[in-house]
Amino acid sequence: MKTVNSADWNLLLEVDDEARQAIRDWASGTLTTRDVVGRFAYTSYAGEFRRLVRGNGTTYARRLARKALKYRGFANV
Repeated sequence: MKTVNSADWNLLLEVDDEARQAIRDWASGTLTTRDVVGRFAYTSYAGEFRRLVRGNGTTYARRLARKALKYRGFANV
């Protein structure tokens, strides 16, 4: 298991519905990481998403995102 600190999920999932949908689509594999980075460009949560992916890698970050979405009851991923 990785020991890298996780992301601020409150910022990523509870601020904006469009951001939550992008995270949901990315976690399920519909969107690529590059697509999500492009959608989050110039927003307050762009850096948080990049930190999540860079610190954990795409595969593990997607797993963390699915777990966070399920935990908060936002998605059936």
